[in-house]
Amino acid sequence: MTPGPITTLFIAIVVLVLGQQCVKHVRFLREFNIPVPVVGGLLATLVVTALRGFGVEITFFDGLQEPFMLVFFASVGLSANFGLIRAGGSKLLIFFALVVGLLVLQNIVGVGIATLFGLSPVMGLLGGSITMSGGHGTGAAWAEVFTNNYGVESAMALAMAAATFGLVFGSLVGGPTASFLIRRARKKGMKIESDDQADVADLAGKDERTDVGSMIRVLCCLFAGLVAGTFFHGVLENTPFSLPTFVWVLFSCVIIGNVLRISRLYHVNDDANNTVGNVALSVFLALALMNLKLWDLANLALPMLVILIVQVALVFFYTTQVTFRVMGGGYDAAVLVAGNCGFAMGATPTAIANMQAVTERFGPSRLAFIIVPVVGGFLIDIANALIIKGFLFFT
Repeated sequence: MTPGPITTLFIAIVVLVLGQQCVKHVRFLREFNIPVPVVGGLLATLVVTALRGFGVEITFFDGLQEPFMLVFFASVGLSANFGLIRAGGSKLLIFFALVVGLLVLQNIVGVGIATLFGLSPVMGLLGGSITMSGGHGTGAAWAEVFTNNYGVESAMALAMAAATFGLVFGSLVGGPTASFLIRRARKKGMKIESDDQADVADLAGKDERTDVGSMIRVLCCLFAGLVAGTFFHGVLENTPFSLPTFVWVLFSCVIIGNVLRISRLYHVNDDANNTVGNVALSVFLALALMNLKLWDLANLALPMLVILIVQVALVFFYTTQVTFRVMGGGYDAAVLVAGNCGFAMGATPTAIANMQAVTERFGPSRLAFIIVPVVGGFLIDIANALIIKGFLFFT
């Protein structure tokens, strides 16, 4: 049974409404900042899994996920201010170095545990940064390589199951971890607030009133970025400059937004832009989680399950004891931890959703929303590919 695009979109919106109601009425979900799309999406997944047990298999239309994801990244790019990026440049580089360190550790853990179980180190890499930080896309790409070049027949199933595991736990761990850090700091008497609010106040300017006209102008900018980004992706595909479509869309909107600011042709209405982006992200995550196949997790071999459980513990320890401390131990650092948990076990949209859940409760962190999309959406993919190739060379 495969619902069409309109029905799938309707179900995704219903899923979001159910998620809102659950978060509203369940204190645990509110206290631990579990994102609304995650709550609703997992409920939908459980229903689909239960129906499969009765012989009814549902596969939702998957052609809507990318458009909503692209709109979200377009909104992130449009909101990026070169002044703020310059202000956070050194922190971005430090955070990227920390992320690279975690990529290496993830692969050491995966290869080490696989070796202890007498398996090929390649199997360990599938449970390492390939799927944990790379997600479903990177996992699928490398699984094909492992099947063709290393004879791992089950590589695709294992990669998809591991990426699914990471996506779920990346969503569940990020918000609670950041909340834990913030509460612990407050108990110690530390004042927790964003370090970049003065810069934001100076650089953001005054928003215009959010109405139909401002929404239309923002949509015009966003879709201009989508058209430009899609064009560059098509032209540069299969070249050394080939990058995922969403990266080109993000970069295009960064240029569009800053050209408009510098030329003063139009001041981007941040409220309208954030509203469009947040809606797009919520729908994208709901669609992605609705299509999760939990039964793939049930088919994981014991060694892979052990690897994944240890990976969750590794991310929690590394982000709380290393990332949080090195990034300054303040509010921005806690929000960065939420994002780091998201893309270290899932994907950049998951990271953003984690950070949104935290900032909606504790306050904004513009610095985190600049650093995480750049590192998690672009730099990490390059570093991950090089690190994976390095591990394959020595295995």
